[in-house]
Amino acid sequence: MAVDYAKKKPPKRRAAPKKRKAAAAKPKTGAVRNQRNRSVSLPRLLLTVLALVVFVGALVLIKNKSSQVPAKQSTQQQRSEEALPALPQEEWSYIEALENKEVEVVVPERAESRPRLIQCASFRNEGDAETMRAKIAFMGLEAQVRATQGQTSMWYRVILGPFENLREAQRTVHSLQRGGVNNCQIWNWTD
Repeated sequence: MAVDYAKKKPPKRRAAPKKRKAAAAKPKTGAVRNQRNRSVSLPRLLLTVLALVVFVGALVLIKNKSSQVPAKQSTQQQRSEEALPALPQEEWSYIEALENKEVEVVVPERAESRPRLIQCASFRNEGDAETMRAKIAFMGLEAQVRATQGQTSMWYRVILGPFENLREAQRTVHSLQRGGVNNCQIWNWTD
């Protein structure tokens, strides 16, 4: 159901006007009265002409004053230029001091970058490790499967690296995450 939020009501239909035979024969009094009021009275005409003359006179006066003002301003500018004192010398020397100042910056040396290794998975089955290595190879990275003897059985680790520093290793981990290989760990590389 449509709701009228503006609360506008549709216009009411007017009934068709009834024809009056007697009214058509009478002259309209309103039209005659309007024609009599259209004639302009003499005081109203004089007042309008006087206002127009005052307005035109004011415009001419403003135009004449605007042409005279620049001449007065130029003489005032000449007087003010003659009355100005000489520029004082600067007593601040910070400009020269800042131009010649050298700033020493102490840059801490980088921590020794150790080689890093990334381990992505560790499996008990060598086939699972080779499948993970193939998935990483399809991403354009080279992975290795290393067999390690655990306490109870053999473990097959999928590793990448070594990388020269931590930043390179992190960059590789991010590319692995974009490829869908998550939970890769960064380790310090030891032989």
